[in-house]
Amino acid sequence: MTKVAFLGLGVMGYPMAAHLQKAGYSVTVYNRTTAKAEAWASVNGGAFALTPREAAEGADFVMSCVGNDDDLRSVCLGDDGAFAGMTAGSIFVDHTTVSAQVTEELYAAAQVVNIGFVDAPISGGQAGAENGALSIMCGGDASHFEAAAPIMDAYSRICRRIGESGAGQMTKMCNQIAIAGLVQGLSEALHFAEKAGLDGRAVVEVISQGAAGSWQMANRYETMLDDHFDHGFAVDWMRKDLGICLDAADDIEASLPVTALVDQFYKDVQKLGGGRWDTSALIKRLRAMG
Repeated sequence: MTKVAFLGLGVMGYPMAAHLQKAGYSVTVYNRTTAKAEAWASVNGGAFALTPREAAEGADFVMSCVGNDDDLRSVCLGDDGAFAGMTAGSIFVDHTTVSAQVTEELYAAAQVVNIGFVDAPISGGQAGAENGALSIMCGGDASHFEAAAPIMDAYSRICRRIGESGAGQMTKMCNQIAIAGLVQGLSEALHFAEKAGLDGRAVVEVISQGAAGSWQMANRYETMLDDHFDHGFAVDWMRKDLGICLDAADDIEASLPVTALVDQFYKDVQKLGGGRWDTSALIKRLRAMG
């Protein structure tokens, strides 16, 4: 039986690890809060470990979904890190959205100990993770991706290698750049409809069937109209991701004026106390302006 370790049991990692267990893999989980890992094992079967190294020992594949660059380094490196417990030929797959720099660093560190490293950030939100319908964009050696792809099938709708190491993270940046502009545009449209005295639901019913239609419109317009913002990816995390995008844009001399502007709009939402609201909360900023 293929042995898989899963590091990080947040709103995404918890259901992703569960899909692996249901698919018949032998799964050992690790979480910074051990009680959560123990609870996962109690509900889903499998095992839990006290350190990333312990979870990774004997695993054919180690998957991670943690918070940021520092979190990823902490679960990979050091005496208690996963790399120290992995055997030669095993493969580490990182689903965290992190910088291109840390991906480059960990890819190089993995080569030193003769393990594979695939950067594989995800899109689809909590619902996508729970339904096993994530989009996964990957970078790394082709042979390592091909070996890991069947594992990722357990929780993905599409899983594609875009290019060499780092290409997955750069593609995820494209994803976040596109989302930022789309959510701002949708927020402005709904705010305009409200100020004009229109029925927002009727407006969306019509315009969603034309060129204005998008996933964000289909899945978020009702909660935005109802002023509910506890559905999915938080503003704090989006600002972290947009910071990564803007830093990378400086490195490659790409111009991202809309992304930079929307990042500041999300900063305004944080000032309203909305750091844990989901990303569709951009409309709250417009409402607060009157």
